[in-house]
Amino acid sequence: MKFTDLMCKEVICISNGQRLGFISDARVELPEGKILSIIVPGRGKLFGLLRCRDDYVIPWSCIKRMGPDIVLVDIRPEECCVPRPRLGLHF
Repeated sequence: MKFTDLMCKEVICISNGQRLGFISDARVELPEGKILSIIVPGRGKLFGLLRCRDDYVIPWSCIKRMGPDIVLVDIRPEECCVPRPRLGLHF
């Protein structure tokens, strides 16, 4: 499977049915190329134009099922939040 195939998949938490978003990045162990976790950006306020929330960093071991369009994960979303790096602009 290519990483570009993962980016087209929506991530859903099976414990509460929450739609977390779409995979945007992954943490990979080099040189083996083993995926350690997937990263789903948190939703921002006002359609993403203002302050972005934290990203979800989901360990690969928490993925329970992967379908053609959806990835089901077994996590507590609040425990997987990682602050997004701050850029120069603050609102």
